[in-house]
Formats: sequence, structure tokens, C-alpha cells
Amino acid sequence: MLANLDVLKKTLTLGAVAACLMLGACNTVEGFGQDMQKAGDNISDEARENK
Repeated sequence: MLANLDVLKKTLTLGAVAACLMLGACNTVEGFGQDMQKAGDNISDEARENK
């Protein structure tokens, strides 16, 4: 019984850590996407100015 409880605790801890990492990654990817969009907008603006 005690061994099952230890496995459950480890599984829940691992799941919580994985969830935190995934949520952190979402924010990072969203920020990266916004940076890429801004860079693309700047390139488009320069291309329009230099036609």
C-alpha cells in the first residue's frame, strides 16, 4: 500500500511539473510569434517604401 502511495505522489508531482513547463512554453511561443510578426511588418514597410 505504501509503495502505491509513493508512485502516486511521484506521478502527480511529475504531472504538475510538466503542466507548469507547458504553460510557460505557451507564453514563450506566443511572445516569439509576436516578435516574428513585428519583424515581418517592418520588412513589409521597408519594401513598400523602397518600391
